[in-house]
Amino acid sequence: MSMITAPIIGHVGDGNFHSLLLIDPSNSEELQMAKDLGVRMARRAIAAGGTCTGEHGIGRGKMELLEEEMGPVGIALMRRIKDALDPYHIMNPGKVIHC
Repeated sequence: MSMITAPIIGHVGDGNFHSLLLIDPSNSEELQMAKDLGVRMARRAIAAGGTCTGEHGIGRGKMELLEEEMGPVGIALMRRIKDALDPYHIMNPGKVIHC
């Protein structure tokens, strides 16, 4: 349970939902509560057989959750693909996986 207001919209056909955590970003307590809630929501999705991401990708905020979801073998495969397609790591540096 959280006291954060967070409207959710989604597209039911593919199981995606999107939430908007409405907080005051200058309030450090609210910001931490929102970060914790986001992690709990992602872990719940993974536990239900879903993913911590959707069609929008990982970015920097969910890299650790992707590692939890995919495991070391999955991350190693992603890293090999990234290295093959982007050997100089110029496309989205520092996002999705640690290179």
